[in-house]
Amino acid sequence: MYPGGVGGRTGLPETGEMPVRVMSCNIRCDHGGYGANNWVHRRDLCVEVMQSRRPDILCCQEVWASQAADLRRALAGYAWMGTIDEPDGRGPVNSIFYRSDRFRPTSAGAYWLSQTPHVCGSRSWDSRCVRLATWARLLDGESGREVRIVNTHLDHVSQPAREGQAAVLNEDAAAYGETFAQILTGDMNAGPENPAIACFGGAGWRDTWQAARGEDDPGPTFHGFRGPAYDGPEGRID
Repeated sequence: MYPGGVGGRTGLPETGEMPVRVMSCNIRCDHGGYGANNWVHRRDLCVEVMQSRRPDILCCQEVWASQAADLRRALAGYAWMGTIDEPDGRGPVNSIFYRSDRFRPTSAGAYWLSQTPHVCGSRSWDSRCVRLATWARLLDGESGREVRIVNTHLDHVSQPAREGQAAVLNEDAAAYGETFAQILTGDMNAGPENPAIACFGGAGWRDTWQAARGEDDPGPTFHGFRGPAYDGPEGRID
Protein backbone atom coordinates (compact mmCIF):
# COMPACT_ATOMS: atom_id res chain seq x y z
CA MET A 1 0.00 0.00 0.00
CA TYR A 2 1.56 3.20 1.11
CA PRO A 3 3.81 4.40 3.50
CA GLY A 4 7.03 5.27 1.84
CA GLY A 5 4.95 6.91 -0.81
CA VAL A 6 4.13 4.01 -3.08
CA GLY A 7 2.07 0.90 -2.83
CA GLY A 8 0.11 -1.72 -4.67
CA ARG A 9 -3.31 -3.04 -3.66
CA THR A 10 -2.62 -6.51 -4.93
CA GLY A 11 0.79 -6.08 -6.48
CA LEU A 12 1.76 -7.47 -9.85
CA PRO A 13 1.22 -11.17 -10.49
CA GLU A 14 4.30 -13.35 -10.58
CA THR A 15 3.80 -13.78 -14.32
CA GLY A 16 3.90 -10.86 -16.70
CA GLU A 17 5.78 -8.59 -14.30
CA MET A 18 6.03 -4.91 -15.12
CA PRO A 19 8.97 -3.29 -13.31
CA VAL A 20 8.24 0.39 -12.86
CA ARG A 21 10.07 3.10 -10.93
CA VAL A 22 7.65 5.40 -9.14
CA MET A 23 8.58 8.52 -7.19
CA SER A 24 6.34 10.55 -4.89
CA CYS A 25 7.09 13.89 -3.27
CA ASN A 26 5.29 16.76 -1.60
CA ILE A 27 6.98 19.77 -3.18
CA ARG A 28 5.40 22.24 -0.73
CA CYS A 29 3.22 24.96 -2.17
CA ASP A 30 4.38 28.28 -3.57
CA HIS A 31 2.64 30.78 -1.31
CA GLY A 32 5.78 32.86 -0.85
CA GLY A 33 5.99 32.68 2.93
CA TYR A 34 9.08 30.52 3.26
CA GLY A 35 11.77 33.14 2.77
CA ALA A 36 15.00 31.50 1.63
CA ASN A 37 13.01 28.32 1.07
CA ASN A 38 10.49 29.85 -1.33
CA TRP A 39 9.86 27.81 -4.45
CA VAL A 40 12.00 30.06 -6.63
CA HIS A 41 15.01 29.15 -4.47
CA ARG A 42 14.37 25.40 -4.20
CA ARG A 43 12.89 24.75 -7.64
CA ASP A 44 16.17 23.81 -9.35
CA LEU A 45 17.16 21.45 -6.53
CA CYS A 46 13.75 19.77 -6.64
CA VAL A 47 14.05 19.22 -10.38
CA GLU A 48 17.61 17.95 -10.03
CA VAL A 49 16.57 15.37 -7.43
CA MET A 50 13.60 14.25 -9.54
CA GLN A 51 15.69 13.86 -12.67
CA SER A 52 18.48 12.05 -10.81
CA ARG A 53 16.07 9.28 -9.74
CA ARG A 54 14.86 8.78 -13.33
CA PRO A 55 11.30 7.79 -12.36
CA ASP A 56 8.97 6.22 -14.88
CA ILE A 57 6.10 7.87 -12.99
CA LEU A 58 6.39 10.92 -10.75
CA CYS A 59 3.60 11.95 -8.38
CA CYS A 60 3.65 15.34 -6.63
CA GLN A 61 1.47 16.93 -3.99
CA GLU A 62 0.81 20.60 -3.09
CA VAL A 63 1.39 21.67 -6.67
CA TRP A 64 0.37 25.25 -7.43
CA ALA A 65 -0.10 26.58 -10.95
CA SER A 66 3.32 28.25 -11.09
CA GLN A 67 4.99 25.05 -9.91
CA ALA A 68 3.14 22.91 -12.43
CA ALA A 69 4.30 25.23 -15.19
CA ASP A 70 7.91 25.05 -13.98
CA LEU A 71 7.91 21.27 -13.70
CA ARG A 72 6.28 20.80 -17.10
CA ARG A 73 9.00 22.93 -18.68
CA ALA A 74 11.81 21.20 -16.79
CA LEU A 75 10.75 17.57 -17.08
CA ALA A 76 11.30 16.96 -20.76
CA GLY A 77 10.02 13.59 -21.90
CA TYR A 78 7.19 13.47 -19.36
CA ALA A 79 3.50 13.94 -20.03
CA TRP A 80 1.40 15.45 -17.25
CA MET A 81 -2.02 15.55 -15.68
CA GLY A 82 -3.36 17.21 -12.56
CA THR A 83 -6.60 18.21 -10.85
CA ILE A 84 -7.53 21.58 -9.34
CA ASP A 85 -9.05 21.02 -5.91
CA GLU A 86 -11.67 23.78 -5.63
CA PRO A 87 -14.04 25.49 -8.11
CA ASP A 88 -12.21 28.81 -7.74
CA GLY A 89 -8.77 27.24 -7.43
CA ARG A 90 -5.82 27.37 -9.81
CA GLY A 91 -3.36 24.75 -8.61
CA PRO A 92 -3.38 21.13 -9.86
CA VAL A 93 -2.47 20.06 -6.35
CA ASN A 94 -2.05 16.32 -6.95
CA SER A 95 -0.17 15.98 -10.23
CA ILE A 96 1.05 12.91 -12.09
CA PHE A 97 3.96 12.95 -14.55
CA TYR A 98 4.77 9.88 -16.64
CA ARG A 99 7.27 8.97 -19.34
CA SER A 100 5.61 9.70 -22.63
CA ASP A 101 7.94 7.32 -24.49
CA ARG A 102 6.77 4.40 -22.35
CA PHE A 103 3.17 4.99 -21.28
CA ARG A 104 -0.05 5.86 -23.04
CA PRO A 105 -2.99 7.05 -20.93
CA THR A 106 -6.19 5.06 -21.40
CA SER A 107 -8.30 6.89 -18.83
CA ALA A 108 -7.90 9.48 -16.09
CA GLY A 109 -9.94 11.29 -13.49
CA ALA A 110 -10.26 12.53 -9.94
CA TYR A 111 -12.57 12.40 -6.94
CA TRP A 112 -12.78 14.20 -3.61
CA LEU A 113 -12.07 12.51 -0.30
CA SER A 114 -15.42 13.32 1.24
CA GLN A 115 -18.90 11.90 1.65
CA THR A 116 -19.74 13.48 -1.73
CA PRO A 117 -16.66 12.43 -3.73
CA HIS A 118 -17.92 13.75 -7.07
CA VAL A 119 -18.56 17.28 -5.78
CA CYS A 120 -15.60 19.53 -6.52
CA GLY A 121 -14.26 21.22 -3.39
CA SER A 122 -16.23 19.05 -0.96
CA ARG A 123 -14.87 17.95 2.40
CA SER A 124 -16.16 15.92 5.35
CA TRP A 125 -15.23 14.71 8.86
CA ASP A 126 -13.93 18.15 9.89
CA SER A 127 -11.15 17.98 7.34
CA ARG A 128 -9.20 21.21 7.60
CA CYS A 129 -8.45 21.27 3.88
CA VAL A 130 -10.13 20.04 0.73
CA ARG A 131 -8.51 16.71 -0.16
CA LEU A 132 -8.78 14.68 -3.34
CA ALA A 133 -7.23 11.90 -5.38
CA THR A 134 -6.04 12.18 -8.97
CA TRP A 135 -5.72 8.94 -10.93
CA ALA A 136 -4.54 7.73 -14.31
CA ARG A 137 -4.63 4.39 -16.07
CA LEU A 138 -1.44 3.98 -18.08
CA LEU A 139 -0.73 1.37 -20.75
CA ASP A 140 2.89 0.28 -20.64
CA GLY A 141 4.42 0.05 -24.10
CA GLU A 142 7.18 -2.26 -22.83
CA SER A 143 5.04 -4.99 -21.26
CA GLY A 144 1.65 -4.34 -22.84
CA ARG A 145 0.14 -4.21 -19.35
CA GLU A 146 -1.89 -1.48 -17.72
CA VAL A 147 -1.31 0.10 -14.31
CA ARG A 148 -3.50 2.51 -12.38
CA ILE A 149 -1.77 5.30 -10.45
CA VAL A 150 -3.65 7.06 -7.63
CA ASN A 151 -2.04 10.18 -6.15
CA THR A 152 -3.49 11.76 -3.01
CA HIS A 153 -2.95 13.86 0.11
CA LEU A 154 -4.75 13.13 3.39
CA ASP A 155 -5.71 15.83 5.87
CA HIS A 156 -3.04 17.12 8.24
CA VAL A 157 -5.33 17.95 11.19
CA SER A 158 -8.40 15.71 11.54
CA GLN A 159 -7.85 12.06 12.40
CA PRO A 160 -11.49 11.16 11.58
CA ALA A 161 -10.91 12.79 8.20
CA ARG A 162 -7.79 10.74 7.54
CA GLU A 163 -9.64 7.53 8.32
CA GLY A 164 -12.67 8.54 6.27
CA GLN A 165 -10.47 9.60 3.38
CA ALA A 166 -8.61 6.29 3.48
CA ALA A 167 -11.95 4.48 3.32
CA VAL A 168 -12.96 6.47 0.22
CA LEU A 169 -9.68 5.55 -1.47
CA ASN A 170 -10.22 1.89 -0.60
CA GLU A 171 -13.77 1.88 -1.92
CA ASP A 172 -12.60 3.33 -5.22
CA ALA A 173 -9.77 0.83 -5.60
CA ALA A 174 -12.04 -2.11 -4.79
CA ALA A 175 -13.98 -1.52 -8.01
CA TYR A 176 -11.05 -2.99 -9.94
CA GLY A 177 -10.25 -6.68 -10.15
CA GLU A 178 -7.64 -8.18 -7.88
CA THR A 179 -5.23 -8.73 -10.77
CA PHE A 180 -5.45 -5.09 -11.92
CA ALA A 181 -2.20 -3.43 -10.85
CA GLN A 182 -2.75 -0.31 -8.77
CA ILE A 183 -0.21 1.98 -7.13
CA LEU A 184 -1.11 4.48 -4.42
CA THR A 185 1.16 7.45 -3.74
CA GLY A 186 0.76 10.45 -1.51
CA ASP A 187 1.41 12.51 1.55
CA MET A 188 -0.64 10.61 4.10
CA ASN A 189 0.08 12.88 7.09
CA ALA A 190 0.09 9.69 9.16
CA GLY A 191 2.80 7.33 10.33
CA PRO A 192 2.82 3.54 9.92
CA GLU A 193 1.02 2.98 13.24
CA ASN A 194 -1.83 5.36 12.47
CA PRO A 195 -5.31 3.78 12.15
CA ALA A 196 -5.69 5.43 8.74
CA ILE A 197 -2.70 3.45 7.50
CA ALA A 198 -4.09 0.31 9.11
CA CYS A 199 -7.25 0.98 7.07
CA PHE A 200 -5.19 0.71 3.90
CA GLY A 201 -3.59 -2.52 5.05
CA GLY A 202 -6.95 -4.02 5.88
CA ALA A 203 -8.09 -3.36 2.32
CA GLY A 204 -5.17 -5.24 0.82
CA TRP A 205 -2.68 -2.50 0.03
CA ARG A 206 0.93 -3.52 0.61
CA ASP A 207 3.44 -1.18 2.20
CA THR A 208 6.28 -1.11 -0.30
CA TRP A 209 8.71 0.42 2.18
CA GLN A 210 8.22 -2.53 4.51
CA ALA A 211 8.34 -4.97 1.61
CA ALA A 212 11.69 -3.56 0.49
CA ARG A 213 13.25 -2.45 3.78
CA GLY A 214 11.44 -4.30 6.55
CA GLU A 215 11.20 -2.34 9.79
CA ASP A 216 14.14 -0.09 8.92
CA ASP A 217 13.23 3.49 9.91
CA PRO A 218 14.09 6.15 7.31
CA GLY A 219 13.43 8.98 9.75
CA PRO A 220 11.05 11.89 9.20
CA THR A 221 9.90 12.46 5.65
CA PHE A 222 8.65 15.89 6.74
CA HIS A 223 11.49 18.08 7.97
CA GLY A 224 10.24 21.68 7.77
CA PHE A 225 13.15 22.68 5.51
CA ARG A 226 15.59 21.77 8.30
CA GLY A 227 16.81 18.46 6.93
CA PRO A 228 18.82 16.38 9.44
CA ALA A 229 18.44 19.15 12.02
CA TYR A 230 14.69 18.60 12.23
CA ASP A 231 13.67 17.22 15.63
CA GLY A 232 9.89 17.13 15.32
CA PRO A 233 7.65 14.13 16.05
CA GLU A 234 6.65 13.16 12.52
CA GLY A 235 8.18 10.02 11.09
CA ARG A 236 7.54 8.35 7.77
CA ILE A 237 4.36 10.02 6.52
CA ASP A 238 4.98 10.29 2.75
